[in-house]
Amino acid sequence: MKVFIINSFRMIVYIAYFAIIALYTFGSYLRRDDVNGVFRDLTGNVLNPSGEAAVSIFAGLISGWFVATIVCGLLVTLLDIRDDINDRLPDASAK
Repeated sequence: MKVFIINSFRMIVYIAYFAIIALYTFGSYLRRDDVNGVFRDLTGNVLNPSGEAAVSIFAGLISGWFVATIVCGLLVTLLDIRDDINDRLPDASAK
């Protein structure tokens, strides 16, 4: 049963990783006019609609990857700590 629970947590992390990236990409695509504004502020150039979409998707993928790595890394770390504590509890109660 423990193997099933650990593997189900691992599957949740895998799904969450790609879901976070997809949400950030979709959100960035929806707010592509804001991304175009930031691009204009940084470079002084205005993007056409297809360039606006491409840059917003790329920015969403990069920011989503960064956030998903941090969130899922912390989640896996916390689950690993919890698992280690649960493994050591029987040893502590035997003493």
